[in-house]
Amino acid sequence: MALSLASQQKLAQSPAWNLLLLTIGSFLFAFGAQGIAASHGFLTGGVFGSALLIWYASDCLSPSIWYAIINIPLFILSWVHVGRKFLLYSLYAATATTVFSEFITVQLPVNDPLYAAIAAGIVCGIGTGIQLRTLGSGGGLDVVGVILNRKWNIGVGRFSVCYNTVQFILAGWTISLDMVIISFIQVFIAAYTMEHVLRMFNQRKLVYIITERGEELCEAILAEGYAGATVLKGRGAYSGDPREIILTVTNNILLRKLENLVYEIDTHALFIVESSFYVSGSRYPRKSVI
Repeated sequence: MALSLASQQKLAQSPAWNLLLLTIGSFLFAFGAQGIAASHGFLTGGVFGSALLIWYASDCLSPSIWYAIINIPLFILSWVHVGRKFLLYSLYAATATTVFSEFITVQLPVNDPLYAAIAAGIVCGIGTGIQLRTLGSGGGLDVVGVILNRKWNIGVGRFSVCYNTVQFILAGWTISLDMVIISFIQVFIAAYTMEHVLRMFNQRKLVYIITERGEELCEAILAEGYAGATVLKGRGAYSGDPREIILTVTNNILLRKLENLVYEIDTHALFIVESSFYVSGSRYPRKSVI
């Protein structure tokens, strides 16, 4: 049975749910980075990519240990600049990624580096996308990006691109050019996959309902637990008759239920749906890092 919006909001704010998602996301990212990228000798993006680069150059410790070492000063720096809830969730994700990476010994049985880059990009992208669906993040560049955005209005995405570009240029002195190109492919696929995961879970449906029975429909919508509704006044262009336009927001799961509800009350209503990538405020939770 589909959850009401109030239940979804409560679940999204639940520590247990956020920790579960962060654990799953951290495991997937660690498997993509350690079990695929590291075993084939190319880089991922971000801090784990830096850890791999140091490991390739020094051949001491392990990528997971280097990842933890790099993260320590980043989280210390972030302690006074980023919200505690966001920071603690991100710290948990970084710690989980470190632990999973240290103990993952299984390698994906793929020999071709290009296929390995595609697989690593997809797995790491899914893991990162799941992490960003929580009230935290995967740690590393995310917390630094938040600080730069708040202090100097530098976009998080722009900072990530610049960081990875410099990292891959430096990688040319440690790994072959072929592996640098493979690393670019992996990062591109991971970014695309992450966006797809976020879009799949974040996308809301903006619904316009043009009707002559607006008050009755609004009462029914509110009674069903949807995230409120706004009534706009309209007029038919041909008939000149008054119309009411109900504006509400729902998701893919509840959309069909809302449509059935509307036509049970007004068979002549006009039901219009648009996709909206992000909605915050009112009953929809906002991811705060302040």
